Amino acid sequence: MRATLYGGPGDITVGERPDPHLEKPTDAVVRVTLGCVCGSDLWYYRGVNPHALGPIGHEFIGVVEQVGVDVTTVRPGDLVVAPFTFCDGTCANCRAGWTGNCLNGGSFGNHGVDGGQGEYVKVPYADATLVKVPSGDYSDAVMKSLVAVSDVMCTGHHAAVSAGVKPGDTVAVVGDGAVGLCAVIAAKRLGAERIMSLSRNPVRQALAREFGATDIIAERGDDAIKLIMNMTGGLGVDAALECVGTGQSMATAFGIARVGSIVGAVGVPHDSTVPLQTVIFHNVGLRGGVAPARRYIPELLDDVLHGRINPGRVFDYETGLDDIKDAYDAMIDRRATKALVRIGV
Repeated sequence: MRATLYGGPGDITVGERPDPHLEKPTDAVVRVTLGCVCGSDLWYYRGVNPHALGPIGHEFIGVVEQVGVDVTTVRPGDLVVAPFTFCDGTCANCRAGWTGNCLNGGSFGNHGVDGGQGEYVKVPYADATLVKVPSGDYSDAVMKSLVAVSDVMCTGHHAAVSAGVKPGDTVAVVGDGAVGLCAVIAAKRLGAERIMSLSRNPVRQALAREFGATDIIAERGDDAIKLIMNMTGGLGVDAALECVGTGQSMATAFGIARVGSIVGAVGVPHDSTVPLQTVIFHNVGLRGGVAPARRYIPELLDDVLHGRINPGRVFDYETGLDDIKDAYDAMIDRRATKALVRIGV
């Protein structure tokens, strides 16, 4: 099969890999129809974070081709959403709901596991991992939203859930990438009354407003903190959602967090630290991390299928598998918020 291969910083190619086959009775093989490039993939592409050489990509939807004898929840021909991490559903962490931290799980597209930027993926623990999409004649817009649900929508939702967003809250979303934009959707979905999106990009500002942002904050750093504190009467926001992972974004999130609130942090950390002075003396908490996507997908999938949310709008660039390096470059150059990759039919 053809698949995207990571060969080191700046080296993304499409090459041949062996077709996956069932190795365990709990496996399934999925033919990928749509994949995409994640912001976390760019850290590997830049050489900032290490990544094993070989397959890459962890967000995809597709059609089941084969199932092992013990698989009961999906069948060949089913359309499925794959969370970006696979899980067994039975370990202590999975039973507690933390499917992204499965003791026997992992991430697609790393350490030799098939990636979502290829034609086929062998999915371990198919019953616990894959989410079947009800049969239907879905529009391309809905299919794009299903891809978004595999990761970025779940991750944005995790930021909002971790911060305890509730009806009537004032929320600030630090970051205007795909995760940050999905965090705006999540905050709106959970009932936030006022949602501030920190963004300097006019295209992303417009999309944030479409998703439910009431205020756009173009300032950064200390200027953003001063403005938001002024806008909230000196109190700060009820929930700050950190969706970048840099030192400045973390400092901003804690700088605008109301006393007693929680920062929901889902940005992959890079040179960021937690300001313990604020944690201690302002009673500001920190929660977040890797989203338990498998736990969140069913409720978010239902909202997509009923037209209540449309996270697929974050895709503003498309390529086929042969041109996937263009997708990486478009995101690196900020010509794209998030790039969709059309792989199969």
